[in-house]
Amino acid sequence: MSSQNETTNTGAKSLQTPDQEQDQTRVRQMMPGNTRKLALTRKRIERRDLREDEDPEERARRHKEQELKPLYKELLYTINHKMGNPSLAEVFTESQLQEYIKEAFTMTEQEHKGLTEKVQKSEPPVYCLMATLKEAKGILGKDVSGFSDPYCLLTILEDEEESRTRRSRAKPSKSVVKDAASDDKLFQTDVKKQTLNPIWNQTFILEFGDVIGASFHLEMWDKDEEVSLSQKFEEIKSNFNSLRRIIKDAKKEKGTDDFLGKVVVKLQDLHCTQDNWYTLEPRTETYPDRGQCHLKLKFIHKSRDGTLSAGRSAYINYSGMLQQFVQAYISKQQSSAPWKGALCGEAQSLLELYATQNDLSPFLQDLAKWVAYSKLYQSLEVDSSVLFQQLTSVEYHWHQQELPYQQKQELGDSLHGFLQYGLLLVAKYRDIFPPTQSATPKLHTLLRILVQICKTQAFQKLNPAQFDLHDAVNEAIQTGTQEWFSIQKGLHQPMTKDLLEIAGALSRLIGEVQKDINHNKDVWNRVFVSAVQVDSFTVVYKKLDSLLAKEVRETLSLVEGHMEQELANSLFPVYLSLQVIHKDKAFLQKRGVLELTNFQEDFREALPYWLNQAFSTTQDRVERAVQVDQLQPLQAGVVPIKHSSSAVDLVACVQPICQLWDQLFWPDPEEAFMLMVKLTEDVCKIVVNYCHILKGRVRLLSENSDPASAINMLCVVVNDLEHLRSVLTRLPTQLNWAGLRDRTQNVIGESQFNNTLPLQLQQAQSVLAREIRSALDTLGKKLNTDIETHVRSMSTRRRIPSKSTEDAAAPLMRYLEQELQYMNENLVKENFNSLLTPLWNNSVKILHQVATQHPQQEGLMVFCQRLLYTLQCLEQCFHAEGNGLQLNSLHSDEYKALKAYLTHNSMNSRQLMEKFFERKIWEQNVFSSEKYGAVTLLTSYRRSEQRLHVEVLNAVNLLPMDSNGFSDPFVQLCLEPGHVFPEVEPRCTQIKNRDLNPLFDEAFQFLVSLDQCQTLGTCLVVTVLDYDTLRTDDFEGEAFLALKGIPGVAGGKEAVGLSRQPDATPAQIRLPLMHPKPNDDSILTLLESRKGERETQAFVKKRRQREKQSQEATQTQ
Repeated sequence: MSSQNETTNTGAKSLQTPDQEQDQTRVRQMMPGNTRKLALTRKRIERRDLREDEDPEERARRHKEQELKPLYKELLYTINHKMGNPSLAEVFTESQLQEYIKEAFTMTEQEHKGLTEKVQKSEPPVYCLMATLKEAKGILGKDVSGFSDPYCLLTILEDEEESRTRRSRAKPSKSVVKDAASDDKLFQTDVKKQTLNPIWNQTFILEFGDVIGASFHLEMWDKDEEVSLSQKFEEIKSNFNSLRRIIKDAKKEKGTDDFLGKVVVKLQDLHCTQDNWYTLEPRTETYPDRGQCHLKLKFIHKSRDGTLSAGRSAYINYSGMLQQFVQAYISKQQSSAPWKGALCGEAQSLLELYATQNDLSPFLQDLAKWVAYSKLYQSLEVDSSVLFQQLTSVEYHWHQQELPYQQKQELGDSLHGFLQYGLLLVAKYRDIFPPTQSATPKLHTLLRILVQICKTQAFQKLNPAQFDLHDAVNEAIQTGTQEWFSIQKGLHQPMTKDLLEIAGALSRLIGEVQKDINHNKDVWNRVFVSAVQVDSFTVVYKKLDSLLAKEVRETLSLVEGHMEQELANSLFPVYLSLQVIHKDKAFLQKRGVLELTNFQEDFREALPYWLNQAFSTTQDRVERAVQVDQLQPLQAGVVPIKHSSSAVDLVACVQPICQLWDQLFWPDPEEAFMLMVKLTEDVCKIVVNYCHILKGRVRLLSENSDPASAINMLCVVVNDLEHLRSVLTRLPTQLNWAGLRDRTQNVIGESQFNNTLPLQLQQAQSVLAREIRSALDTLGKKLNTDIETHVRSMSTRRRIPSKSTEDAAAPLMRYLEQELQYMNENLVKENFNSLLTPLWNNSVKILHQVATQHPQQEGLMVFCQRLLYTLQCLEQCFHAEGNGLQLNSLHSDEYKALKAYLTHNSMNSRQLMEKFFERKIWEQNVFSSEKYGAVTLLTSYRRSEQRLHVEVLNAVNLLPMDSNGFSDPFVQLCLEPGHVFPEVEPRCTQIKNRDLNPLFDEAFQFLVSLDQCQTLGTCLVVTVLDYDTLRTDDFEGEAFLALKGIPGVAGGKEAVGLSRQPDATPAQIRLPLMHPKPNDDSILTLLESRKGERETQAFVKKRRQREKQSQEATQTQ
């Protein structure tokens, strides 16, 4: 038991190989500043035996002599004096164990023999069995009360002693231990009063000579003491059921203990450590069930030879053995996976044997494992779960058992050292834990281990000073970031003092910083936040912001005043990288003041060169794109692309200029506005220049091309320009003019903004529109010429046409269908519609010219019929069922005039007369003035009689036509047109003398059919005249009443039963009188030109007479 308290100064050094000693030195040298805070709580152990300038071979030899060979001898000693087998299922022989340690400790055969001889000459230990009697359960109750007062006797008997004892006994006896063992080898437990489940937890160390033939004996007895007669009677009174037991007890000798049971175990059947429940065996068959006893048996050594390991404690030796076994196991494994705590069976057996023989407690074993594993973690690939497990075990035992002072110090040093090493790894996390799926979990586990260390009671007890892991990790990240930046700066130092080389070096350095910031943001920050709640991204970003701002300002100060195009180009990647880094500030948890906030101002000198480079590069690319353009559509088929390659290339070329605006993201609003003006101006210049270059290209390609190919190329050019116009339309959105307007509203007036940028765009678009119109006019010229030729070919010289109207118009329609289909296939929709509009207007113009220039009047009606049919066909063709021009675009004023002209000239004379009266009826309906007076009628049509009933009621406000200021009015009623009512004579009322408001109240009947009344243009012409005796009657005015509006005329025709239907109720109507305008009616003019028609000329003569009378009446007034 005393072995675990033995400590020496040299023992504290035994756990480290020479390489590990160097690692520890580097840890102390490279540790971030926060470790100095941690060092205040612990006294650093000076390593005086470490010589850094020593030869590696000499260091290895010395390590073997001083560290490995003592451990080797201890293991040989353990094997030679092995008692019991380890707990493993597999059992190893002594030769197997020796062969294993020879390999694990890299001992030669000669070294092995020499060390074996020394061990064989050493003093053997005293073999002991440490027996811990914990408890028993279900034992017999021997007392009157039903309980017992148990105690146990423990000893080890060898075969000779036991056989000699049996021979010396005259008769069989229950007592074996008392008779066989001497008092100095017999151990007795305490007596537990009145219980059947006693608990002892007493430990005894029993020495023996040899395992073979020796047995462990335990006898349990019930302690009996002498009692008075009165006590016996009291027990009888209280419990008559125990009478039998009392009688039996009375037969015993006074003071004789009762046997409760025994446990006999052969030592050679035991493991080196065994913790079991054993059944208490009887001496006879009486009471076979005597309960169970809980024993922990362990073979230990006393008085081991202390010269083998130079007096070092068993704990130190155990740690060294464990470390050596782990190193041997890892070096033997071919896998690169981390070590997860596994050891071979030989190593486990040896460690268990050594710990058992030296009575190392589980706490000390777990402590040794933690110390060894934490040191191995610094030099070998050890899985972190192993460290977690040992930390948990140490924390558990810390509450259960008190450590010796030396082990406390070592535990504190180990936790402190690992924390130092862990913070060093945190500072170097970029190199040790790269942002990969396999490495970042290791960083997370390391941080969790550091957190777990700081949470343990052992660390808090052994390091009483205040230690904040959060601050320590924060400072380690900052220190590591500083060191990393210094290394990167050294790696990217310019080779010369050339400014281009300096700018390139800065660009490469910022590129590394940008990648590091991205890795911290996307990978490492999640690990630090999850494990230790440290926002590593914010820490790194702010540190790099400070370092980078200083570096950028120093570099740009060198190039100030020496700016040129090539140097500015080399600085542009620097600017872009800084822009990206600066935008990452949005991910900061706590922003504060950043030194790179206004870094753009440092690049103001290079800005004009960047704009010039973008413009010139784009212009060159556009020129090369046009030079190789064959002016053919890019793609035909279901989804055709009708513009050529240069239009696509131009969009791609202009796109970088738009991207430049986003890349610059200039912070000053006023300067940003000027920058936008410049970029918009450059885009517009490129577009306009593209138009000129493209025109030259089409002229060059058209010189040796046939007309069809030339037209096709011209169509492609128009499409290219239209595509470019759509690009310009999207330019405000691409450049985000709306966002710029919001940024500049406090420094740039709205009028200035709108008069600058939109005006630039409008000028460029007007150039494009002009070029598109010019190209479309060129395409339309040939079409217009051909259309005019086809239209003129439809005229005829003979009164009877040589072919029908449809046949005459067919060539023109076939031509138009073919040409428009070709244009539709080769022009984009916008340009096709743009071509259709002037083509339609010109077609209408040609038709109008041809119609009005027809030389022979005799064939004009037939020719106009053809032209009207042609106009209708053209309208359908250009409208294309809604896919072409819209009807409101087609129905222009010129079209309406032409259609009216052709419509009238296509009619015969009677149709024109009907049309004339239709127009008069319309004029009557819209005429509301009564300056010539008005007449009131009561009209109806009686279908039963087929009679039109007209009752003239009165006239009012007539013009005075006589010199006396009055008139002698009468009303004339006439049904028109005359060819519809050839047998109906006009009717007149009586003359009312000297009256301007005459009351006639006369009724008239007209025998006319319903069909006649419903004929197109039929009307009742009401004429008011002033009667004159000696000259022609004066004209007061006229009115036109449509017969269709008279009650009884409107509605469907009934085949039968007309006489049975009731007649319509007469309707009173007041008609304002009108005067015709002289030579104002185109229909009369047209009818007047038809000289050979007597009926027509009579009608015209009558109407001209009315116009003359109207003019005379007006002049009189």
